[in-house]
Amino acid sequence: MTLQEAFSEVEDYRRGPAQRYELKEMIVMAICAVLCGADGWVDIADWCEGEEDWLKTFLVLKNGTPSHDTFGEVFRVLDATVFERCFRQWIASIVGVAEGVVAFDGKTVRGSKDGPNTALHMVSAYATTLGVSLGQEGSAGKGNELAAIKALLDTLILKGCIVTMDALGCQTEVVEKIVAQGGDYVLAVKDNQKNLSQAIVEFFDTAAAFDFRNVDVQKRTSVEKDHGRIETRRAVLVPDVSWMDKSMREGWRKLAAVGMIESEQEIKGKISVDRRYFIVSAGVKTVEQFAHAVRAHWSVEAMHWVLDVTFREDDCRVRKGHATRNLSAIRKFALSALRTGTQYSDRRTPDNSSKIRLRFM
Repeated sequence: MTLQEAFSEVEDYRRGPAQRYELKEMIVMAICAVLCGADGWVDIADWCEGEEDWLKTFLVLKNGTPSHDTFGEVFRVLDATVFERCFRQWIASIVGVAEGVVAFDGKTVRGSKDGPNTALHMVSAYATTLGVSLGQEGSAGKGNELAAIKALLDTLILKGCIVTMDALGCQTEVVEKIVAQGGDYVLAVKDNQKNLSQAIVEFFDTAAAFDFRNVDVQKRTSVEKDHGRIETRRAVLVPDVSWMDKSMREGWRKLAAVGMIESEQEIKGKISVDRRYFIVSAGVKTVEQFAHAVRAHWSVEAMHWVLDVTFREDDCRVRKGHATRNLSAIRKFALSALRTGTQYSDRRTPDNSSKIRLRFM
């Protein structure tokens, strides 16, 4: 599926002279510009003007390239929900059915805060093996992240995937949606689920005190040494929750195990220990799968770092209408295209300068 095919369902509400520039061409131009480092409408318009001759090798551009005001106005009114749906369809056409760990996490677009208005908070579903975002859902502030998680889950096919989330996503209704979409889960447990957290912590403390005697347990230890730091990670998986109160365990669909990750860091002779606890569904059979899922979750944080440092997302002051959500989706378009790797071919222009030709046009 080409980009222009992916955006075929986006309706252009402009009429008359306002349609001077073709909508699908504007979307393609914006993605190309962001791929090349543009981080706002002014940068996007300047890049398109400078690369107009190259853009005309695959776009018509009957009236040249738009101004930054035109880019801003068009993306401000472009329906973000439809735009993000097109993004998901395009990603699906490239990567097929997602497998492995899908990490859910939110990120606030700090530059979108406008006076008393709350900054936009974007929740992403990140396929850790592929290194691409499968979709995103926006909310007004971090306080509404849970609703965005639920809405995003409804749009994804998760069969054969392990979904990971931090403690905010550890909710029975979230588990229901994950299972309904065909997925398994490894969810962090903290005090937002106080009774569950206390039960799991007490279970592991008691079991460890007796060296897990008479407990069905799987263990895995790994050690890393780097820049004077020694980190020892111990993963413990107990594939039995019969010790848990029946009313508690039955509230979590497909719950089959509990896990703990203990991280011990030694830096200059000082040792610190951190323990994290998780609920695990039936499809996660081994401690290796569990440990991998927990570790893989952090790659979504790496994506957020790239969006901030490389794409300068937090510095962007785009904030009107749907523009912030749409530009966020464009950045993920660009990053996903770069990560998939197969979407580009080296091409020489008539002046023999090297260009990147986007085959998905």
